[in-house]
Amino acid sequence: MDYQLSADQQAIIDAAQQICADFPLDYWRNKDKHHEFPHEFFQAVAGAGWLGICTPEAFGGSNLGVTEAALFLRTVAECGGQAAASTIHMNIFGLQPVIHFGTEAQKQAWLPPFARGEHKTVFAVTEPDTGLDTTRLKVVAKKQADGNYLISGKKVWISTAQVADHMLILARTTPLEQVKKHGDGLSLFYTPLDRRYVDIREIDKLGRAAVDTNEFFIDQLPVSKDALIGEEGKGLKYIFHGMNAERVFVAAEQVGIGRAVLRLATQYAKERVVFGRPVGQNQGVQHPLARNWAELEAANHMLLAAADLYDKGLPCGSEANAAKLLASEACMKACQTSMLTHGGFGYAKEYHVERFMREAWIGYIAPVTPQLILSNIAERKLGLPKSY
Repeated sequence: MDYQLSADQQAIIDAAQQICADFPLDYWRNKDKHHEFPHEFFQAVAGAGWLGICTPEAFGGSNLGVTEAALFLRTVAECGGQAAASTIHMNIFGLQPVIHFGTEAQKQAWLPPFARGEHKTVFAVTEPDTGLDTTRLKVVAKKQADGNYLISGKKVWISTAQVADHMLILARTTPLEQVKKHGDGLSLFYTPLDRRYVDIREIDKLGRAAVDTNEFFIDQLPVSKDALIGEEGKGLKYIFHGMNAERVFVAAEQVGIGRAVLRLATQYAKERVVFGRPVGQNQGVQHPLARNWAELEAANHMLLAAADLYDKGLPCGSEANAAKLLASEACMKACQTSMLTHGGFGYAKEYHVERFMREAWIGYIAPVTPQLILSNIAERKLGLPKSY
């Protein structure tokens, strides 16, 4: 088992750092302050070809693995926090269902502009009344006589919709009471985000103001039959296929944020002099920071192990969930320690720590809560009865 990164993997980190060097912490603070989408950063990543890191070469990508994409996202988050990672998160992995289950025509039409950054896409799955109980989604895609669909219903927690032009949406094509399994009857579509039929309302939230979050009210949105990915009624299966990768990516982003605040706190502890000595000389300051480093490194090893399993085509559900759990917890602890290390200055926007802490909550809560992860591991790894 090799715990060292290859030269090519290190080159990916170096390339991400080179891009991020043009977008310092003040850039991200100002984007957060003014609620502005970081278009310049998005275009810089797209122009360097990194949006297609997981896309096959035949469709304009680099055909690299989840491991390489996780390393890139970890570096981006270490630079600009969740705002930076969320700017490109969906474009890096979002169309995996198309890659694995789409037709050749769909791949040719959708993947190249997606990899080039010409299309910005949202992921419309969560609904206000169902939460994580995805099998009970209520948004309906009603099939018409000509084979096309009309989609209606409500979605929530949709990122980047203010700037997006397409969406990957999961909708019910067969009523729940008519399916044999609750996971059946849901279909996946990739379609233009037509604002004539979709009322998009931004949600005012705690953090990551640079990247918008929204709720959708969809009224008879026309969707072509050619927008259906795979078989009708099998959409949930296609979504689940990519969830392990997303867990790994969120874990990588949380480790990146944790490393960023640890670096800020360590530097402050070296420079801040109280009672004639740097505060970092005190073990009461040193030990929490040292523990944060150990916890973040442990989470990093877990996420790389899960990514390696995924790239080898091996089962990795529990490992990916564990990576997300450990990384998000380590990140939250590191943010708290960094705030305390800075003292009152940690509360000031000038020192950036408070923004990282606000944004760290996203990866702690979403896309799956710590409690549901623990329930899943208890069932899948320990053989305990299902509790939900």
